[in-house]
Amino acid sequence: GGLGFGLTNGGFNASVSPSAIYQFNEKFSSGVSLTFNYAKLNDDKRYAYGGSILSLYNPVPFLQISAELEQLRINRSFSINGLPDIKDNYWSPSLFLGLGYTDRNFTIGISYNVLYDNDESIYANAWLPFVRVYF
Repeated sequence: GGLGFGLTNGGFNASVSPSAIYQFNEKFSSGVSLTFNYAKLNDDKRYAYGGSILSLYNPVPFLQISAELEQLRINRSFSINGLPDIKDNYWSPSLFLGLGYTDRNFTIGISYNVLYDNDESIYANAWLPFVRVYF
């Protein structure tokens, strides 16, 4: 699965993504993942859940290139000037392209969300570090 963690000025994001991957050969694998995410940026809180389809490619044994198409349901609440919380629920797509260092079943790296939307994304910014561990 995967673990995500992000910090920005006034914000925080964490995710857990258990996944099932099928290894087609020594270089290519693909699978599905579930995602659970929490983000906070100032008074804006977002909870998210959903799934993704991902592909992993290892051109050399220590390098992993990844692509992941993710669809999340966002539950958002935020406050404005002491008024009651405003709630909003919507779907948010992401397409992550990543690069990581791999050693056996462990990968650490960074990915970029090419569909990043600052107003609606659960993520603090388009760059997201990741850790993947597969058994």
